[in-house]
Amino acid sequence: MPSGKLQVLTKAFALAIVRLVDELPNRRAGWVIGDQLMRSGTSVGANYRSACRARSRRDFIAKMGIVEEEADESEYWLELAVDAGLVDLARVAQLRDDARHIVAMTVLSIRRARGTPLAAPHATRRTLGLTGRA
Repeated sequence: MPSGKLQVLTKAFALAIVRLVDELPNRRAGWVIGDQLMRSGTSVGANYRSACRARSRRDFIAKMGIVEEEADESEYWLELAVDAGLVDLARVAQLRDDARHIVAMTVLSIRRARGTPLAAPHATRRTLGLTGRA
């Protein structure tokens, strides 16, 4: 995915997270999980944007590592919100899929930047629809 498309996806992801957090119940669990989700979900786009302006390959890899961590953390908080009964699975299904997709694309970008082989783990290939390719 070209960097422009990933930039659009990460920003759309952040906006969708902001909207979801506003829908969470106004009780302690909603506040705590919502706060964590807001931080990690909006950080994805901000850190990706920062990675696009990296001053070196090493800087790019480090910043993309943060994008990977924050997207994965966002998926965790989304899962926890469902398990805690704060939101329906159907409401967050697309967001969870987007988070996994962002993680997969970020991992591939890091591998490319490091010059490591692009043979991705099976889960990454499956997420990206690359099954059948080595």
